[in-house]
Amino acid sequence: MRTALVAAVALAAFLVPLAACAQTGGTGATPASVPTTTPASTPTTAPATDGTEPARKPGVEVVLTKSGGFAGLNDTVTVTADGHWTKVDREGATRSGQLAPAELDRLRQLTADRRLLAEATATAAATDCADAFTYQLTVGAVTTGYVDCSPEHAPPAVTAAVVELLTQATD
Repeated sequence: MRTALVAAVALAAFLVPLAACAQTGGTGATPASVPTTTPASTPTTAPATDGTEPARKPGVEVVLTKSGGFAGLNDTVTVTADGHWTKVDREGATRSGQLAPAELDRLRQLTADRRLLAEATATAAATDCADAFTYQLTVGAVTTGYVDCSPEHAPPAVTAAVVELLTQATD
């Protein structure tokens, strides 16, 4: 178990600089702040007000899978970098839409939050809940998740915030 945790931390340590390099065109330099009036296709950086990473336009898809429950759900929501989302349920029915600008900004803030990587590498306590929903969130190469079990098993904060945002925006 300790070896798996060490491997996950080592992988995360490798991927974070690699992701920064990809965002900066391979230079490794930190992108400069740009005005919020730039075109939507240009990555933006806004100052953070809570001590977390600045908000950046995600360069990859965000995928949320909700499974389990009494009815046996298996829903997947995929959000592209421009905020277009597609939701597919276990029957294969598809719906799509566009995140509102405020929702997309919040998603960008949450996916840039460095706590998300920490949540992905943390060891989750085992649960024995029946009929609970399981959430798996993938942001680029980072995958995290939790089982929505009971108040004793608090979900990871940033992961849960992304789940709530995407659930509300795509229902």
